[in-house]
Amino acid sequence: MYQLLQGPFGCHSNYSREKRYFCTTSIPSKQENYSPEKLTESELSRLCNDIKKELNSNKTNLKDITHYFFDGKGKAFRPMTVLLTARACNCQAGFGDQVLDSQYRVGMIAEMIHTASLIHDDVIDAADTRRGKASVNQLWGQTQAILAGDYVLSISSMMLAQLRNEAVVVVLSQVIDDLVRGEFMQLGSKQDENERFNHYLQKTYKKTASLLANSCKAVAILGNCSTAVTEIAYQYGRNIGIAFQLIDDMLDYISSDKLMGKPTSTDLKLGLATAPVLFACQQYPELNSLIMRRFSEPGDVERARKLVAQTDGIEQTKYLATQYCQEAIRQINGLTDSPSRQALISLTHKVLNRLK
Repeated sequence: MYQLLQGPFGCHSNYSREKRYFCTTSIPSKQENYSPEKLTESELSRLCNDIKKELNSNKTNLKDITHYFFDGKGKAFRPMTVLLTARACNCQAGFGDQVLDSQYRVGMIAEMIHTASLIHDDVIDAADTRRGKASVNQLWGQTQAILAGDYVLSISSMMLAQLRNEAVVVVLSQVIDDLVRGEFMQLGSKQDENERFNHYLQKTYKKTASLLANSCKAVAILGNCSTAVTEIAYQYGRNIGIAFQLIDDMLDYISSDKLMGKPTSTDLKLGLATAPVLFACQQYPELNSLIMRRFSEPGDVERARKLVAQTDGIEQTKYLATQYCQEAIRQINGLTDSPSRQALISLTHKVLNRLK
């Protein structure tokens, strides 16, 4: 079995007095008390509107495009994870189960970086739908889509600078670096099977998990957490982020366009070898040649899908995602018990069992 990826240690910075957000929702049952949605409801209910305020522009077209995906209808998985991590870390540091204003803004920044990357991804992939509706490039064209994505990134960078925390700026700047490097890694593959899977996992970290890992690390830094707690936050984000993408890659084979809200079966058509087909190679070595030519010849995509269906590639992908979630749970269990810590554990189960 392939080894789980490891990561570097984090750091912390001086605590500053800030406005704090408290969860005031009345929660009747113990199960709901650990609900990620319930615990972050007050922040997430206003997050998209707060992002839109930051993206206000005198250019009507630019405003319309950049506001398009911030409609409150997405999963909000990244800001939810970041906010819960902030609460759990603050509880560990003795500040109570709360969120600092700067930590809330990291949640906003994470969602903005993620959305900008989706806009750019849809241009690269020539995708026509996203989140159950037409993609930005489909409605406004490639040029305006690219510029809109750049604008969202630029505003998120300004918000990051306004936090006035050098350590956090360094940590979250790494996310942008990783996103670009991950996109370039996706353009290539490795001849050797083991190197190829490690290449895939590294790409998965850079394109998906880095944002979660470093955003969780950032809120720990802002909470003046110890190096050990900051590392726990980073590792939780890293592991649940990789698990999230593994499940996403699995769903591309088994879900439907309507359920996912975006085209499925696209990875093979784009020439991408993800976990299910990489695992299937162990039983059908002939897939190696298809992978190396990026499924470019007639019948390659259909042949690959058929062979994957005849193996346990889907099950192995789910199992690997489960391992990463178990590691995320092991990491977060290093923090003081709190509703937010339990909600972060609950979040791993939601990641594993999601259908879209």
